[in-house]
Order: sequence, then structure tokens, then C-alpha cells
Amino acid sequence: MAETRLRPAGAGDLDAINALIAAAFAPYVPRIGRKPAPMVEDYAALTAAGLVQVLVRGPAVEGILVLIDQDDHLLLDVLAVAPEAQGQGIGRRLIAEAERQARHRGHDILRLLTNEAMVEPLALYRRVGFVETHRSTESGFRRVYLEKRLA
Repeated sequence: MAETRLRPAGAGDLDAINALIAAAFAPYVPRIGRKPAPMVEDYAALTAAGLVQVLVRGPAVEGILVLIDQDDHLLLDVLAVAPEAQGQGIGRRLIAEAERQARHRGHDILRLLTNEAMVEPLALYRRVGFVETHRSTESGFRRVYLEKRLA
């Protein structure tokens, strides 16, 4: 089996990125009642800005990570794993990479938000040390805010 590697996304990855996002977040559409926020992101713009990284195995994109620097933290904006690659530790690997990059960029806090209907990723985030800071409803989305303080 081919090795996986994380690399910056390029314009040639956009079809694979959009397909992975559609497949990874499709199960949540019925729960939320509409497409969750990651399904309506402009990945072409995010990729052009250098904010998207892809985890690839051979030619296949199996994971996506979008990190955005903020004044006092690093925002883990999008984390997605291809459904056929789930359960192989890719989500944990992407979170570990986000933590590594946060430290490298001088941040001691990694933050994210997710929809409360996304119980599976929410459970993963809690298992790897994220703590809920608050909840709110924004643009009709019931959001859960989490952070992880990095030592």
C-alpha cells in the first residue's frame, strides 16, 4: 500500500477536494437540514491563498486540512477525510499536524467550530483534548466552539 503524505494543495487538486468534501459531509445534510458550512466554502480561493493542505496516498486525496492564522490562535477551519479512508487514523494525523503547525507559527491555542449535529467529529475532537468553550446559533447553524491549549 502506498505511503501517505501531506502537501499544499494546488489548482490541480480542486476536483478531488470538492468531491471529497461533498462525500465527507453528505451524511450531515439530513441532520442539519442543509449543506454544512464546509460544503459551501470556496476551495479555489482558499487553495490560491495557500490555506489548503491535502493528505494523499498515491494519486488519491484522502484528507483535507484548512488552517487560518488568527491574532491569538490558529483556526482549524476544515478537516475532512474521504469516507473510504475513515477509521485509519487520518483525522488524528491531520489534527496532530494542525497542532504542530500552530506551535510552529507561534500559537499556543488551536480552535475550531463544528455543527452540533456532527456528533462523530465532535466526539473525536473531545477524545484528542479539545474542550468546548461555548455554543451559539449563527446563520441558522447550531455551532459548537472548541479549543485546545498546546503545551
